[in-house]
Amino acid sequence: MSNIIAIVGRPNVGKSTLFNRLTESRDAIVKEVSGVTRDRIYGKGEWNGINFSVIDTGGYVKGSEDIFEGEIRKQVELAIDEANVILFVVDAVIGITDMDKLVASLLRKSKKKVFIIANKVDNTQRMGMSAEFWSLGLGDVFEISAVNGGGTGDLLDEVTKDFEPEADFSEEDALPRIAVVGRPNVGKSSFVNAITGQERNIVTDISGTTRDAIHTRYKSFGFDFLLIDTAGLRKKNKVTEDIEYYSTLRSVRAIEESDICIMMIDAVEGLQKQDLTIYYMIEKNNKGVVLLVNKWDLVEKDHKTLLEYEEKLRAELAPYNDVPILFTSTITKQRLHKALEKAIEVYESRNIRISTSELNDVMLPIIEHTPPPSVKGKYIQIKYITQLPIKYPAFAFFCNLPQYVPDSYKRFLENKLREHYNFEGIPIRIFFRKK
Repeated sequence: MSNIIAIVGRPNVGKSTLFNRLTESRDAIVKEVSGVTRDRIYGKGEWNGINFSVIDTGGYVKGSEDIFEGEIRKQVELAIDEANVILFVVDAVIGITDMDKLVASLLRKSKKKVFIIANKVDNTQRMGMSAEFWSLGLGDVFEISAVNGGGTGDLLDEVTKDFEPEADFSEEDALPRIAVVGRPNVGKSSFVNAITGQERNIVTDISGTTRDAIHTRYKSFGFDFLLIDTAGLRKKNKVTEDIEYYSTLRSVRAIEESDICIMMIDAVEGLQKQDLTIYYMIEKNNKGVVLLVNKWDLVEKDHKTLLEYEEKLRAELAPYNDVPILFTSTITKQRLHKALEKAIEVYESRNIRISTSELNDVMLPIIEHTPPPSVKGKYIQIKYITQLPIKYPAFAFFCNLPQYVPDSYKRFLENKLREHYNFEGIPIRIFFRKK
């Protein structure tokens, strides 16, 4: 059985601060505004050799007409269902509120082991202020300060004492990491929910609903990888909220940490300037990419529409247009499974290692037939090729005058490599070095 801790409570009691403390990260956005955390966010922690997962949730609110608060409530209930242990965070300074009582009532029904966490005991004057929380009848009360870490050691000693010490994340760390990226409101969270078969992420028609990068392990139908849903990336001058600014940073970081990016665009709106910015960001970071044209069910089409749309897309993506393009719908679930198959195919191609002897047997005759153009009466002679030992396809061509090789010839060699090997959706890097 997994070691899973869920952090719950009403808004603005310090849940995300505690999450960051337990996971020794800054994965959850922290701000003194209720409703900042919306989806369930997963992290990893370790205490005295025992590994565990931590789920951060949005603040539990009942009776609100706010569309997000209704969805947040669903996410909290799902997190409680997943977890072995619940950390019920309350504010030691404010004391018990009606909302705390509602959360306590929900937790009693769950039959899970609950620890009451009286947060914001930041100094000795506040010690002892949490006595009233014993009246909730849910279990032990721990006074902590999530900000400075006070009391968290004693809490973790108690929380982890019944956990399985053999739980290990090394297997998960080795899995392919697939990030779902794109502009706001193109259907990224709907895609993740449709694939996983559960409401893993909050979905609304309001752009910017997802603020954190969220990791989901997908292990089904022969697949096993980490799926990362990210906040939508938009132009910097459109990022007005500082919360959204941090969300954008997390999206960029998700691209950097991923192996493959499933990039989604809106079929109705077509390829926008910001889509190209995201696409070039993926290419610049040497990540594989699969392009999903989502909301295809909303497009009026005939027998030529798909081919014409794809041809137009590839022209707009040039020169980096050797990328798989799939037309999908998260509503009808059209080609979603195919998108995963293609992403894994790109991942495997990204890890191709070609022997030096094979590379030279394939490429040297091509170079001999079409040598680099001479520069200032000097002839460039390429004698030897090898693949570099890094995570993405990169090749070193050893020659006498590397500084004179033009970019056009680099593109020629890249195209020839793509003709002989399946590097669809993967950037290739070519370097010329002195023999």
